[in-house]
Amino acid sequence: MGEPNDDVLIGRLVRALGGVPGIRAIVLGGSRARGEAAAHSDYDIGLYYEADNPIDTGRLAKAAMLLPGAASSSVTAIGDWGPWINGGAWLTVGGQRVDLLYRELGKVRGVIEACCAGRIERVYQPGHPHAFVSAIYMGEMALARVLWDPDQVLAPLQRRCAPYPLALGEALIRTFLWEAKFAVENALHGRGRDDPAYVAGCGFRAVACLNQSLFALNGVYLLNEKGATQAAEKLTRRPSGYAARVGQAIGSGATGLPALMTLVEETAALCTLSPSPSPSQSGGAAC
Repeated sequence: MGEPNDDVLIGRLVRALGGVPGIRAIVLGGSRARGEAAAHSDYDIGLYYEADNPIDTGRLAKAAMLLPGAASSSVTAIGDWGPWINGGAWLTVGGQRVDLLYRELGKVRGVIEACCAGRIERVYQPGHPHAFVSAIYMGEMALARVLWDPDQVLAPLQRRCAPYPLALGEALIRTFLWEAKFAVENALHGRGRDDPAYVAGCGFRAVACLNQSLFALNGVYLLNEKGATQAAEKLTRRPSGYAARVGQAIGSGATGLPALMTLVEETAALCTLSPSPSPSQSGGAAC
């Protein structure tokens, strides 16, 4: 079990943010929603809104600074962080980091429908060194702890997220497994292995693609590149000693590329394009 959440802080956040015009629902996400938080973990708060009635970010900034113990606040306009991570705020409240993230409900609904049909997108996005994969929206919805949703706008979306859709898993594996091999081959090609920065970039890309493939194979939502390799050690179907072998291969630069290719081959042998839903996500209606 992780560090217990500060329910007093969560209650204060809900009371303050629930009154901001445009906010339709508030959720707790990240490690604190999953019960895996450490003492220093941030509170990730998702703020859901409709495109035709966006969040009043001026009122949001005022509400944030009126929170008891608020020491700093940086609230963005909608769209300032890009089209997918489309804005939010980094707050410090009573010495605790609180991150606010905006999510547009219409886009989330569309992504969930697309993922259930086996269609995903991957885009360049600051804050995601590999890519922002559209399925993150679906994973956030599946794993979120709803804090405030007076009109019950999130309940039907959460029901669409469980069990983990086989079409999504197949699409992720098709998209990323070949790319893992391609990234290693690029690092090995021509003068690539003579450029340490290029080798490091290709190696990271290969590992990120392997993580996507392994999580999909196991029917588990992957929300972030950060910590994914270590989290993969908890998956049932994975190469033996996966995280340690990844660390050794990446840390060895060009000399670690053959070991990285071996991991690609072992992952490919496991991936039969028939992902197995995780027991923790097996309830609910299928897509």
